[in-house]
Amino acid sequence: MIYIGLTGWGDHDTLYPPQIKAKDKLPEYSSHFPVVELDASFYAVQPVRNALKWVRETPETFRFVIKAYQGMTGHLRTEETPYETKTEMFQAFIDALMPFQDAGKLAMVLFQFPPWFDCKKENVTYLRYCKKMMGEFPLALEFRNRSWFSEMYREETLSFIRREGWIHVIADEPQVGEKSIPIVPEVTNENVSLIRLHGRNVHGWNKPKHGNWREVRYLYRYNHAELLEWKQQILKLQNQAKDIVILFNNNSGGDAADNAKQFQKLLDIQYHGLAPRQLDLF
Repeated sequence: MIYIGLTGWGDHDTLYPPQIKAKDKLPEYSSHFPVVELDASFYAVQPVRNALKWVRETPETFRFVIKAYQGMTGHLRTEETPYETKTEMFQAFIDALMPFQDAGKLAMVLFQFPPWFDCKKENVTYLRYCKKMMGEFPLALEFRNRSWFSEMYREETLSFIRREGWIHVIADEPQVGEKSIPIVPEVTNENVSLIRLHGRNVHGWNKPKHGNWREVRYLYRYNHAELLEWKQQILKLQNQAKDIVILFNNNSGGDAADNAKQFQKLLDIQYHGLAPRQLDLF
C-alpha cells in the first residue's frame, strides 16, 4: 500500500475549517491522510499521555512516523539533555513509543542525522549503538551529509543499511554540496520504504538557523512535471516493498498539503477508513 501524508499536522491551513482549534487538528488531519510524521518528538520526548491522546484521536488504520529525539541523533551539539545517561534517554523515548506500538499505529521511527554527521567509523559505530538500543522497532535512517553516498562509500552505505536492518530514507532535497544528499532510490527493507520530499529550494537550504529560517528552507512547490517524475519512481519501487510511505515536508508556504493531494490523484489512490471530516459551514 502507498501511504501519502505530511510532516506534522499543525501548519496546513488549507485542510482545516477556519474555526477549528489546534487541539482538534489531528482528528481533522486524519480525515485527509492515512499517515503523519510526528516531529514534536524530535524537540522533546513526549509524555505518554500525549501518545495515548493521539492514538485515541485517529482511525484504526492510521499510522505515525515518529521522529527520534534530537538528543539521540546529535543535533544538540552538546551533551546537555534532561537525562543523566544515554540509556535513560533511549528508555524514555521507547516508553513514549509504546502506545503507538500497542495500538498497531507505529509505522517506523525516523532517525534523521544532522549535516555534520559524516561517513566515518565512529558514526558507523554509533548507528550500531542506536539500533541495539531500539531493539525490534522499525527504524528509518536519513542522512544529511553527502559523504555517505559519495562514489567511494555509496554501495558500502547501502549494504550496511540492509545488513543492520535499517529502512533507507529516500530523500528529495536541494542539491547544495556536502550538506545535502542525492536522491538514492534504493529499497533496503521488503516490508516498507520511506520517501521524504523536502522541496528543492536551493537558495534557502543553507540559510543560517535563526529568525524565520524554517519558513525559507522548505518554501517550495513541486510542479506537475516533478510529481510525474516521482510517480514513475514510485511505480518502480512498488515492486520492491510491501508498503511505501511518502511524506511531503515542503511546508513553509502551505504547499505540502496541496502537493500531497495532487500526488494522490496522480497515483489514482482512494483511501478508505479515514476519519469523518468536519463540515465548514461558514
